Amino acid sequence: MAAPSRRWRRKHQSRLSRIRPGRERLLWAPHRASWWISILFAIGSLCFVVAPWRIYLDAVGGRAVGVTFFIGSIFFTSAALLQWLESVNTDYESHEAAGGSFRAFVWRPRGIDWWSSGIQLIGTLFFNITTFRGMTVTIDSGTYNHLVWQPDALGSICFLISGYLAYVEVTRRLLARPPRTVEGSIVAINLLGCILFGISAVTGFVLPKTGVEVSQALTNATTSLGAVCFLIGSLLLLPEGVKGADQPEAEASQSESGA
Repeated sequence: MAAPSRRWRRKHQSRLSRIRPGRERLLWAPHRASWWISILFAIGSLCFVVAPWRIYLDAVGGRAVGVTFFIGSIFFTSAALLQWLESVNTDYESHEAAGGSFRAFVWRPRGIDWWSSGIQLIGTLFFNITTFRGMTVTIDSGTYNHLVWQPDALGSICFLISGYLAYVEVTRRLLARPPRTVEGSIVAINLLGCILFGISAVTGFVLPKTGVEVSQALTNATTSLGAVCFLIGSLLLLPEGVKGADQPEAEASQSESGA
């Protein structure tokens, strides 16, 4: 039987996400940070799913599209902040007393989840900047790449790094297939979403000679598809959050027996 991953321990043993004794509800558990992380990421993802659609632009106008992106980024940041707090309020080591007071920061550079959640939070802040500026800076502006595209690219890079670190945290190898578990599915689908967001950033660069994006169609498609991945990953957090303490070993055994 495999020992629970640090990610699983964070989702169930953090002082912010511990399940209550007895039956835990799947769809309504506001006492757990992991539930809020799921809901906030889902709402933010939904904003990024619909905002790139041409039919949405025609229905609400360009201003509302920009606002939708910005609102979605705020939900991303709220969820990422909670995920960071969930991480730093998990006692992994024996010298870290269980329970204790709430922490907003802890120095844990040897923890892969510390880096993953921290870099993800930074990435969402870059998305706050790019979506806020995107509401007023037009694509034909000479400063568009600097003011809008650059923070978008930096946010996408942060998401790629964070997503890969979360993937390695669960697979425990640099290059390996994810386990056939809920958390394996979450990190795999989220990493795919990060890759799609990265492609969107590359194709969203405005070419100086033409004044148009490398590929607006591909930018919109990969943004929406990447957000769909994040939406699925966030919703999978709901069943993951209510699993019992013996679930990682049980899932690992099923995975090994089916291999």
